[in-house]
Amino acid sequence: MKSLKNNRAALANVISTLIILVTSVLLAGVVTMYAVNITSTRTQQEALKVTKQAVWVYGDGTVYAALEIDNVGGRDVVIDKIQIRGVEVPWSSVYYIRLPSAISTSLNRPNATQSWSNFEYTDGETASFTNDTNDKPLASGDTMILYIVNPESVSVSDVGVTIGITVFTENAQYYVECNVKSAEEV
Repeated sequence: MKSLKNNRAALANVISTLIILVTSVLLAGVVTMYAVNITSTRTQQEALKVTKQAVWVYGDGTVYAALEIDNVGGRDVVIDKIQIRGVEVPWSSVYYIRLPSAISTSLNRPNATQSWSNFEYTDGETASFTNDTNDKPLASGDTMILYIVNPESVSVSDVGVTIGITVFTENAQYYVECNVKSAEEV
């Protein structure tokens, strides 16, 4: 009989040790989750809104893409790259302006031989667009209007096709789609 009691006592020690170990791991997990929740709610989040996207194609093969990027998050961001239909657009073919707030109307289609100084980008609004080869910083609350000249992945045969445009930052990517339109007028 004594041997049975000793075995039971040994089993009780193992189970109580396991219970203490599991309880301490669970408590550490709860404390960690609480700390992560507190710190993540106090940090500012990155959030971009990509709108007013459009792609126009002329009969001679000239292509223009346009989009508006609004930084609606609480922190400044750097736009690292833009892809149209999965192909990266070189910064040398991007013309842009920065605005203090979003626009409410659609973006205008550029002419076949567009001059980017004093360009009417939306109804009644003109600006001189900048072109450089650097990544594009965008402050919190600001807006950037981008026009892309001749993206490699779009041609005349794509008129009527839906294509994707992706904007990349260090922390995220933002994807939108639009239909390719003919730029020819009657």
